[in-house]
Formats: sequence, C-alpha cells, structure tokens
Amino acid sequence: MISVTEVLLGFGLMISMMALGIHVAVAIFTTAALGAMLYLGTPLLFSFGDLLWGTLNDFILTAIPLFILLGELLLRAGITERMYSALSVWLNRLPGGLLHTNIGASSVFAAMSGSSVATAATIGTVALPAFAERGYSERLALGTLAAGATLGILIPPSINMIIYGAITNTSIGALFIAGIVPGLALAATFMLVIMGMSLLRPGVAGEREPRVPLAQRLRSLVDLLPPAFVFAIVIGSIYSGWATPTEAAALGVVAALLLAALNRKLTIAMLHECFLSMARTTAMIMLIISAAFFLNYIVGILGIPFALTQWVSELGLSPLGLILALVVFYLVLGCFLETLSMMIATVPIVVPMVVQFGFDPVWFGVFLVIMMEISLITPPIGMNLYVVQGVRGRGSIVDVMIGSLPFLAVMLAFVALITAWPAIVLWLPGVMG
Repeated sequence: MISVTEVLLGFGLMISMMALGIHVAVAIFTTAALGAMLYLGTPLLFSFGDLLWGTLNDFILTAIPLFILLGELLLRAGITERMYSALSVWLNRLPGGLLHTNIGASSVFAAMSGSSVATAATIGTVALPAFAERGYSERLALGTLAAGATLGILIPPSINMIIYGAITNTSIGALFIAGIVPGLALAATFMLVIMGMSLLRPGVAGEREPRVPLAQRLRSLVDLLPPAFVFAIVIGSIYSGWATPTEAAALGVVAALLLAALNRKLTIAMLHECFLSMARTTAMIMLIISAAFFLNYIVGILGIPFALTQWVSELGLSPLGLILALVVFYLVLGCFLETLSMMIATVPIVVPMVVQFGFDPVWFGVFLVIMMEISLITPPIGMNLYVVQGVRGRGSIVDVMIGSLPFLAVMLAFVALITAWPAIVLWLPGVMG
C-alpha cells in the first residue's frame, strides 16, 4: 500500500510543476501517469482513452460551455450595462453610494454567468468610469469589484459547483440550492462592511449621490427584468424539476438570444465573438477536467483516500481540527495557484477524507467554493485582482490588493460561521429536497 510520505511527495511534485508555469492539465496528468507507472504498471495508462471518452461524454458537463455562452451573450447584448444603471438608482442613497451597486450588480450577473472572472471583467468595465469622476476612494472601489465578483462561483448557477458535483458525484441541483443563502448572505455582509466604512470614514464614498425621483427609479426596474427573466428560467426550471442543469443552461441561452434580438444586438459578428470566447474557455476547462478524472481514477486504485484518512485519524485531529487544517491548506495554495486548478487537483484527494470524517459533501462543496472565492482575491495570484487591474489599465495592482483586504477578512469570518452553523448551507436543500 502506498505511504502517506509518497502521497505528499507526489502532491508536492504536482504543485511544483504548476508553480513553475507548466500547464495545469499537464501537471495533473503527469502526476497521475507517474503514479500509475510506478505502482500499477504501464498497461494501466492505456485505460486513459476510455476514461477520457467517458468523461467528455458526460451530459452534465455540457452545461459548462452553455453557461459560458450565456454570460457572453448577456454581456454583448448590453443587458449588463443597463442592469448596473438600474441598480445604481436604487442603491446609491445608501452610505457608500455606488460601491453598493458594484456588489449588487456582481450578485445579479453572477446569477446569470456562473463565472467570477467574467463577472469581474464585465462589472469592472461598466463601473470604473463612473467612479473616476465622483471622488470615491479608488482602492475601495477596486476592492468592491474584485470581492463582489467572487460571488460568481457561489451564487447559482456556478461552473465550479458543476465541476465539483461531476468529480464527486454530488447532486448539482442540491449544490446550487445550497449556494443561494450563503451567496446572498455574503453579498449582504459585503454591503454592511461598505456602510460601516463609509460612516466611519465619509471621504471614502465621495460626495453624496443625488436623490433620484421615485418615478425614474420605478422606470429603471424595466432594465432589471431581463436578468430576472434569465435567472427565473435557469434556476426555476432546475428547482421545479422541469430540467436538468444542462437543459436549464440551454434554456438560458435561448432566452439570452431572444433578449439580444429584442435589443437589436444579435448579429453574426456578435455570435462569432461569443462562440470563439466560449470555445477557448471550454477547451481549457475540459482539458483540466479530463486530467483530473484520470488522477481521481489512479488515486482511487492506489487507496490514497483511505491512507490519508487513516493518517489524519492517527494524528488525533477532530473534525473541526481537520477543517481548520484545510482552511490553512487552501489559503496557502491560493497564494500560488489559480482557483480552478487548485480545486480540481485537490478534490479527488480531500473529499473522500472529509466525507469519512462525517461532513456532508454538499456542505463541503459550498465550503470549498468559498475558499476558492478567497483565493480569487489572495495575493499574489488572485485572478480577480489581475482582471480588475487589467480593466483599470493604469496604476499599481497593490491598490486592488489593499482595497480587497476588508472583504477577504469577511469571507474568512463567513467560513467560520458556516462551520459553526452548517444549517446556513444545508437548511434550504433540506427544505426543497
């Protein structure tokens, strides 16, 4: 039986390859292939072809390109910009003004696109010009964009939850339902932090936004109907049992096409851009997933989950101690690895051990996604930090990092909260299940 020392050496090799800049899929596959050759023999490598076909032929994974396409269509149809403007007239009178709009718009767009990076790029492009001329603290404005966009992988639909569910054989519908309450609670907490900072240091929120007449605010609600329509179709069809997540994503794409046509944005050139972007992103994700499934297969045959569980039991760690160790583990990894690669590389090893300790896989899925959110704004590799800085196009990325720190602390506190009260995550799936 393989020893824990050998497991840790193999994992260290995989992480080192990623840190050196080797493509994530290559690092994962190389580690799995070396494990197969050293412990199981070269002939086992021939099973990769069958495994690859079985992985890519999984119906649930078809949801990934469809949700990516959905986000692209909504962005290029101009729906996001109108949504931001509509939210701003309702939220700008709160202490913090337009900073709340960043969080609100990120939450709504997250509920349509399922991607944090797409949310950061889209909302950042729409929002940053408005802050430059209103006297807001630039660091805090950048921080709200980077942190608010992390909600894209927690509020359903979430591409990361689809991948987690596919790898661990956990219900995607249950994961989506479990992400609603934590996602909305985290968004509300972000807004409370903004209000607190604005009241304590009024200068960070610029000048008080002018009051918008009620009639104008009511008219702006029309621009919130398209995102609400898409969300109702996608999430409603899943929770009502009318459609699987993949079918719901397809319905969402059809709805987005109709909205683009109504906005007179539906052109061949626009579709060409959407499909190209979808193809690039999907190819990258599927390549990593294929390698991860092969690693999962080898890890299972070698009995690594059992060996790690036994080792952790011998250390005398309690279930709470294990979670604390995993928080530190993912915080460290998040400083060096991209979110998706970190999740896919660790899930096959960590989840069986966590389940063995009595944790619900749905709860752990939400816990893991929040840890992935934290890594998105953790220096020096936090992807959202670079996306927001790229949209900004000037100055130093340190401004984005400093602006994100209050929200990073909030997310760590939220992890402690759901660990102490798992019902925050599991209550709604239990009610709707």
